[in-house]
Formats: sequence, structure tokens, C-alpha cells
Amino acid sequence: MSGYLSLAGLEKKFPNGTVAVDHLDLDVAEGELIALLGPSGCGKTTTLRCIAGFEDPSAGTITLAGRRIDPIPPNRRGATMVFQGYALFPHLSVFENVGYGLRVRRVSGAALRGRVEDALSLVGLAGLGERRPQQLSGGQQQRVALARALVLEPKLLLFDEPLSNLDAKLREQMRLEIRSLQQRVGITSVYVTHDQAEAMTLADRIAVMSGGRIAQLGTPRQIYDEPADRFVADFVGHANFVAGTVRSRDGDRVVVDVLGSPRTVSAAPGRYEPGDMVDVMLRPEEVGVSLTAGLDATVVRASFVGSNALYQLTCAGEHLLSTVAMERGVPLHADGASVKVAIRDSALRAFDPRAGAQRATELIPPG
Repeated sequence: MSGYLSLAGLEKKFPNGTVAVDHLDLDVAEGELIALLGPSGCGKTTTLRCIAGFEDPSAGTITLAGRRIDPIPPNRRGATMVFQGYALFPHLSVFENVGYGLRVRRVSGAALRGRVEDALSLVGLAGLGERRPQQLSGGQQQRVALARALVLEPKLLLFDEPLSNLDAKLREQMRLEIRSLQQRVGITSVYVTHDQAEAMTLADRIAVMSGGRIAQLGTPRQIYDEPADRFVADFVGHANFVAGTVRSRDGDRVVVDVLGSPRTVSAAPGRYEPGDMVDVMLRPEEVGVSLTAGLDATVVRASFVGSNALYQLTCAGEHLLSTVAMERGVPLHADGASVKVAIRDSALRAFDPRAGAQRATELIPPG
């Protein structure tokens, strides 16, 4: 079933032969925010530029609200872009920047003033219309860019890594503000980012991209808890990967010899035959560290990181990373200490190495 925004068989091949987008299909529901997440070169920005009309697809179609838009010029598509670098005119006031697109569309007078003032109020900049962009903070400039997009009342809002120029604390604040604003306005949005935390915070669903294709599409929780392959598991969140050997399979679960004992674990799509080697994923927060029950382990290094302790461990010949919530006044286990590691079978997920997953060394890490 087609969405409010629908990409069907979208392909973008550049003259040098590079295929940036490879027959991509995606449906976005009305009012939904979809994040395109992936490393540099995965095709997410090219996909966004095709939707906006800044790149011409080599094949496929793009429809918005039941109308095919890929043959239509960018200014007639009903979509507006919020850019990474804000793209504000330094010689114009905030009011004039926000109203620029309306003037191009020949809106003037009281109608223009009313819409600009409403847009500024919506993004929390009421009363700042006479200032110049250089008199504003980075966060305020980003709000001006948002107001300039929203004032045009588009059918579709496109975000091209809009927070990458902000410091970490302001980036976290702006994520929440953008999400709140998008939900209040109810505007369909596509948001490109390489930052997994940004995608998890903002999106209704995430499309994790690799090699010009969607490796997995799902809610943030689905992507994190049930990654479709090793690439997704490695890219979204932190993960331990340990070697395992398949004993048997029963539906979507496999019995694997891992960390010194047989365990029944969930399995990503793939082929699992007795004797096969598999990669078994374990999130650091699922590795419990104590002095009581569990597998024997040794602390290689312990670090205090605010609310959590971060442990690098060796256990059953494998290296594990563990994050443990810290209680005030409770000391860390010392480097070299012997500890116990508790791991639930339900926390493990097996991946077939033949399923075409990419290794972390092939990726540019998320920032």
C-alpha cells in the first residue's frame, strides 16, 4: 500500500558509474517522521536530494499526496528543506529571512506579516524578527531555518543533518524541540542523519541504509532489539560480538555453543546448519557484573562514566564490554579483579556471517 510519500524503485547512478541509490522502495505515512540513518556514502543524502528535486533519479518514481513529483521542478513539489548550514541571508533580518520564500511566491502585506509572525512564534523566536542572523546563537539560527521552511506550509519537510554544526548539549536540546514541533504541526518529514542517537530520539521509524539500499526499516525499538543483520546491529548502538557454533535450529531460534555452554537464542534471517559458525550479539547493558553468580570473568579496565560504570572484560576467551548502572557510594570493581558475569539467553542474537553483513572496520563510525 502506497504511503503519503512513496519511493518506488528509486535509483541514482552518477556519470562515473557510482550507484548511490539502488532500487530503493519506501512508503512514509502522513504525519510520520522517517529517519534515513547510515554511514557516509550509504545513499541517504542522495535519496533526500532526489525527493527534494536537487538530483534527478536514474530510475523509479516519487509520489507525494497521490501526485507524482519526480518530473516536477523543486519549487513546485510541495517540499521544503532544512539544510545543514542554515543557509540564512546575513544581510537580511530574521523576519526578512523567514518571509523570503513568501515574497518569491508574491505573498505580501498583512498576509505575509501574519504568517511570518506565526512561524516565529511557533519556533520560540517571537519578538526577534528585527535581529540579524549573526546576532543569534547557533540554536536560534536553526530555529530561523525551521521557521523559514514551515512558513511555506509544505506538504513535506526534509532535514539534511540540520544539527551537525551544533555542540553536543545544544544538539540534544534541538532534537527534542524538532520532534515536539513536528508532532504539533503534524507534518510528514524525512530526516537524514549519521547520528544514531538523533535518529532514535526523533523518528517514528528508522530506515538504516547501506550501499544505497535499506538494510532494515522499523521503529527505533525494533531496530535496536531485533537488528536484521550484523551491519545494523553494529551500526545502531554498541554491541559485543562473540563466536558461536550452531547445534540445531527451531524456527527463528537456534541452539548455539557460545561462551562455554549451549544457549537457545533468537536468530536474524539467514541459514543456520549444525556445525556452522555464527556471530552472536550481546548489548553491553545486558552484561551483568557482580561477585555472586554467573560466568567467571576478569576486569581488564574499569571506567566511571557518570551514571554508569564501563567495564572491559575477558570471559570464556572472549572480550566483552559491559555498562552497569552505578549507585552512589558503590565502588568500581578494580582492574584485574575476578568477577562474575550474568547473561540471559534472551539477550543474545545470532547472525549468519554469510548474510552479507559488513564489518565495523568497513564503516565510518557514527558521530
